[in-house]
Amino acid sequence: MLMPKRVKYRRVHRGRMTGVASRGNKVSYGEYGIQACEPGWITGNQIEAARVAMTRYTKRGGKVWIKIFPDKPVTSKALGTRMGSGKGAPEYWVAVVKAQKVMFEIGGVDEATAREALRLAQHKLPIKTKIVAKEDLDCVNGGE
Repeated sequence: MLMPKRVKYRRVHRGRMTGVASRGNKVSYGEYGIQACEPGWITGNQIEAARVAMTRYTKRGGKVWIKIFPDKPVTSKALGTRMGSGKGAPEYWVAVVKAQKVMFEIGGVDEATAREALRLAQHKLPIKTKIVAKEDLDCVNGGE
């Protein structure tokens, strides 16, 4: 399961997920990717499950990039504990994902295989997502 090796502070606030991602919102490494349509928290287990689903379908062909990392601890108190006495201990780690963030990318396989692998990975995630392709960058320099 993904988690940081060391952190400076073990307990953080919940925070807000308003707005859309201004960075990491394009397919940069592979040819196809999974883009978030809504904000949410993705746990380390969900990231690993999506990765396993993609690599199993491609039979370890091609390459998979994971562009999110669970660096936010989520705490909870033990069941039956009374109110007060501080914040609970970290239970698991999440990656904060804003809308339009590209979370996974795949390359080195044909389009049908890539889309099916990404579709299988989408089922492992708790938020609405869509499959996006790398934009054609042929017309960047005036069509030269």
